[in-house]
Amino acid sequence: MPPEKVVLYSKILSMTSTNVKKVKTTDLELKDRLVAIRRVTKVTKGGRHFSFAAIVVVGDEKGVVGFGLGKANEVTTAISKGIEDAKKNLVKVPLNGKTIPHEQAGKFGGARVFMKPAAEGTGLTAGGAMRAVFESVGVHDVLAKSKGSTNPHNLVKATVAALMEMRDAYTIAGLRGIPMSKVFNG
Repeated sequence: MPPEKVVLYSKILSMTSTNVKKVKTTDLELKDRLVAIRRVTKVTKGGRHFSFAAIVVVGDEKGVVGFGLGKANEVTTAISKGIEDAKKNLVKVPLNGKTIPHEQAGKFGGARVFMKPAAEGTGLTAGGAMRAVFESVGVHDVLAKSKGSTNPHNLVKATVAALMEMRDAYTIAGLRGIPMSKVFNG
C-alpha cells in the first residue's frame, strides 16, 4: 500500500473510537457501488494526458462497509482498482435494525456530515455520496445532511468516519461495566 494511503487510513482510524472492527473479505457477499468518477488531465509538453479516478464503496448490506480509490488510464480499470482497494479496508458498523443506533456527526477535510436515526418506513434521506455508503452498510431508515464541501471523496470519508464512531448499547454497557438494563433505565 502506498505511504499516502496508509496515512489516510490511519488518519480516519485515529479519528474514531476503539470499537472499530476490521473485517476480512472471506465468506462475505459484497456489493459495490460507484460513487464518482473523475477525468484527470495532466498537461505535458507532448500534449494532454487523460486518466481516471474512481471512488467506490463496497458492503454486504448487513453492517460491513469499505471504500476505495482507483486510478488508471481507463474507466473500467480504475473502477476495478477501486473495488480491490475497498475490499482491503472493510469495517463493521453497529446497526439498530434498519437504522443507526444514535445521532452522529462526522468530518473529513472540508466535508461535514450529520446523521440521525429515523423511524421504520421513513426511508433513506441522504445526498449522493452519503446515500451510496448507507445503502452499502444496509441502513434503510436515516435522516442525513451534508454540509460544507460537496467533494464526493471527502463526503464518503466523513460518512465512514462517522459510522465507525457509532456504538451500540452492548458496547456501552461493556465499557461502563454495567448491565444492559441499567444502560436504558439509568
